[in-house]
Amino acid sequence: MLCTRRVLSRAQLKPLCLSPSVRPLPLSCLPTPIRPRHPASRQISTTPPTHSTGGAVKLTVERYPHLKRDPRFKKIDAADVEFFRTVVGSKSVITAEEPDELEPFNQDWMRRYKGSSSLVLRPTSTAQVSEILSYCNTHRIAVVPQGGNTGLVGGSVPVHDEVVLSLGNMNKVVEFDEVAGVLTCEAGCVLEVLDKVVGERGYMMPLDLGAKGSCQIGGNVATNAGGLRLLRYGSLHGTVLSMEVVLADGRIVELGKPLRKDNTGYDLKQLFIGSEGTLGVITKVSILTPVRPSSVHVALFAVPSFSHVVKLFRAARTDLTEILSAFEFFDATSFTLVKHHIHGIRDPFSTSTSSSSPFYVLIETAGSHSDHDTAKLDAFFERVFENDIVEDGAVAQDEAQAKAMWSIRESITEALAKEGGNYKYDLSVPVERLWDIVTDVRAYLTKVGVYAGETGAETTAEGQPRFTHIAGFGHMGDGNLHLNLTSTGYHPTLDTAIEPYLYKLIQRHEGSISAEHGLGLMKAPYLGYSKSEEFVALMRSVKGVFDPRGVLNPYKYFPKQEEGEGITEAPGKTAVERQTRQVVE
Repeated sequence: MLCTRRVLSRAQLKPLCLSPSVRPLPLSCLPTPIRPRHPASRQISTTPPTHSTGGAVKLTVERYPHLKRDPRFKKIDAADVEFFRTVVGSKSVITAEEPDELEPFNQDWMRRYKGSSSLVLRPTSTAQVSEILSYCNTHRIAVVPQGGNTGLVGGSVPVHDEVVLSLGNMNKVVEFDEVAGVLTCEAGCVLEVLDKVVGERGYMMPLDLGAKGSCQIGGNVATNAGGLRLLRYGSLHGTVLSMEVVLADGRIVELGKPLRKDNTGYDLKQLFIGSEGTLGVITKVSILTPVRPSSVHVALFAVPSFSHVVKLFRAARTDLTEILSAFEFFDATSFTLVKHHIHGIRDPFSTSTSSSSPFYVLIETAGSHSDHDTAKLDAFFERVFENDIVEDGAVAQDEAQAKAMWSIRESITEALAKEGGNYKYDLSVPVERLWDIVTDVRAYLTKVGVYAGETGAETTAEGQPRFTHIAGFGHMGDGNLHLNLTSTGYHPTLDTAIEPYLYKLIQRHEGSISAEHGLGLMKAPYLGYSKSEEFVALMRSVKGVFDPRGVLNPYKYFPKQEEGEGITEAPGKTAVERQTRQVVE
């Protein structure tokens, strides 16, 4: 329960109006299998976007014709399908004879990537995964592992006709150690359901994502998902204790034990965290869960400039120290679109001039002693108002109000998606430079004629599309910026305007082109802007050890190879440059 606190005399911190739309948690209990949502139904609204993205989703290979199918991969035939039926059963096989069932597995929820797979397999055990991969490796059939399919870089959907290996039916909680707080579960367990399972025992999952109602823990680990709690609880590289994986040739390997300390041999599980299904298929995970805090406070602030956002972050790190659990920022564009598109969202600043502030910050604290936490918060509030760091603020008075505040932040992705085509970029740079990226991108796209400001025309005089909104939000404590550019649809003119310009900009700022979404298909060609030629060569060497025939999630994760190169050979820096498209500068 959240603690009610006194209202500060300066600027009148006020409670948030109750939101009528608080999302319920799904039901589950140990050891019952967890039933995930349909892979197409990410935890966002299914109402159509304001702008149409052009009807049916284009095939990825039509949008990116340079992505040629590797002729070394076998095409599925009737004999292959029949074998897979003997492994998983007919009810766990989806073929082209069931196009409506097949379609959600072929495309991402952003409607940007679409493959043409004719076969989806839904195993229920590690043994079945092993048989499938062994057969595919022997016959050189390409495979795409898929969890909740909530990714944003095209990593979990086929490019051509790869077999989709859906882990959603592997959804059992195996064990929960209530003393150590270690959860062991299968890869298909939905994150939100797991949080409820451990929550009933006084714990919580160490990561929290906007897609928690549909994303699966195996996919979270495979993409090294970050999210809203990383500031407090760290990344999955620290909280995942062990895992079970199936290698490309079908071997089942246990990587570590569910122990806090195990200093024997190479820590190979770290290679699979963030490997995006290119080294093996994660089938089971043991993860350390923190104790669920008993004293939680949430506040939302209106801030006059990004330099003040930085000052607020410094003050929070100094004054709130060990109880600071989240520091999220978003700009006025993000907030305006949320209020416009999302039903039930209430603006806590609607009656003040702060409703038009350029920036907003959501702060959450989590501790175990209410009086101690409240005293620290009151001192923090007084400091930031007395020093004019913030313009206004609202404090949640109960759990419903806290959820309503969080819903503003978590609804940004949904609101942006309703604008039509949404170019999403997940970047990391030093904290003080985060907003420089947004400013530079807006100026550059205005200069080349594809952006006319937030109220500008959607097309040029010649009828060419423009970006309609450029929004910035993200995890301040992690130096993680989510840069989103909306448009009336996806178009090559917009593709070439933003890429590779943005990646070159990130490179100049000594940042990373992917902070938490991964590489997938979208960012693979641009890996050279974050990693050296030698680094990429080592990555290819690792890939060659675990998947020498290259059947796992092909066409992604690595920069495209030059004509005639083998699967595990690495292109040089010039090859990366040759893949990037020319932009008028």
